[in-house]
Amino acid sequence: MRVTVVGTGYVGTVTGACLAYLGHRVTCVDTDRSKVEKLRKGDPVIYEPGLGELLALAAHKGGIDFETDLTGSVRESDAIFIAVGTPPLPSGESNLSYLEAAARGVGAAMDSSRYRVVINKSTVPVGSGNLVGALIREGIPESDGRIEFSVASNPEFLREGSAIHDSLYPDRIVIGTEDERSLSLLRELYRALSEQKFEGPAFAPRPARVESAPLVTTTLTSAEMIKYSANAFLAMKIGFANEIANICERVDADVKEVMTGIGLDARIGMGFLNAGLGWGGSCFGKDISSLLHTATEYGYHPQLLDASISVNRLQRQVVIQKLQEKLFILKGRTIAMLGLAFKPHTDDLRDAPSLQIAEKLIRLGARVRVYDPIAMDACREQHPGLKMQYCSSATHAADQADALLLVTEWPEFAELNLMELASRMKTAVLVDGRNLFSPDEARKAGFDYTGIGRAHQKPRAQAVA
Repeated sequence: MRVTVVGTGYVGTVTGACLAYLGHRVTCVDTDRSKVEKLRKGDPVIYEPGLGELLALAAHKGGIDFETDLTGSVRESDAIFIAVGTPPLPSGESNLSYLEAAARGVGAAMDSSRYRVVINKSTVPVGSGNLVGALIREGIPESDGRIEFSVASNPEFLREGSAIHDSLYPDRIVIGTEDERSLSLLRELYRALSEQKFEGPAFAPRPARVESAPLVTTTLTSAEMIKYSANAFLAMKIGFANEIANICERVDADVKEVMTGIGLDARIGMGFLNAGLGWGGSCFGKDISSLLHTATEYGYHPQLLDASISVNRLQRQVVIQKLQEKLFILKGRTIAMLGLAFKPHTDDLRDAPSLQIAEKLIRLGARVRVYDPIAMDACREQHPGLKMQYCSSATHAADQADALLLVTEWPEFAELNLMELASRMKTAVLVDGRNLFSPDEARKAGFDYTGIGRAHQKPRAQAVA
């Protein structure tokens, strides 16, 4: 099919590349000319493992173009995805100005040459499908009243750092429609994906267990709620793990053992039960705030969602308290931070715990040194006022530091020589904000180790006695 994708952020670029890889002819449209020029040259703009390779493959499969004007691609397309940002406003509600502009632009570009489906791929508040439909009709020239289109909702569930895998081998494909004609078109668009009738790229092979992808069909409103509900539940699981971790510390239990014990229960599952500094990124906080705002508009206050945001905010203070317990006075101390990105395999700093922790340490008078394998350039550009020393390696950051703070669980950090790091430091204090290291190994290496919700590691014989 001919497909237009409006917006070239994480969702738009990955969605367009994957659809083109599956054989559809895709045009991605963005008003940012510099971004479009880079994408035309094969530069993904964002950091996402494998995206450059996928764009190259997509160009030779169905084909993928990048444009700044909607008109030509919309008129030739069967399916038009809107994948623009919906950032939060101070009130917590979503800023829909980009969505509204995209919908009006799509309407103005339409003609009567074919039937089209306009699909909300952006994470949008409940009821946005109706809004997009109304705005498209407003954009259609009055002289042409024969234009036929439908609006559908097709929320994304990709994770930064594994976006290509999540797009090609999804747990489910959710399609919210109000008529059979649009549903039939989207079933055909996603047939190769739902039936897994394609050869996976070498850098993202199909997992052995994946034979198909369930296609869930709902109403527009239910599809919009599914996206928000999924993110809210995952955020609550992380918050629950952190709450239990804080109790574990007080009773000398180990949260990793506790989460393993409950996660093996099929009703609970192991995913998103890692205690640490809490969640960050562009989705969880924004989506929960938007859902809270929607609920408030309808006279309901969801207390679990409110508590999830509160618990996450407080969790970032935990590592500051741990540093104060170890060093007492932070003024004049040098703290080495490992990690900036909100999670591994991305350079995304949106709502990253590292930024709030660094700001707090600096306000307390500490000197902050930092190393991240990917995100340092993005941090320099986006946060020029954050007075940190950027280091060339983890060992460089640790030199003569009073404490080492692990913030992002990059795999390469798990391979560090802890004994060498400890020997370079002025005071060998390690605060493991992601429970990446073995407490026993860290202590044997010479560190005064503390994690999140970790037991004091008493000998088992003593514990039994």
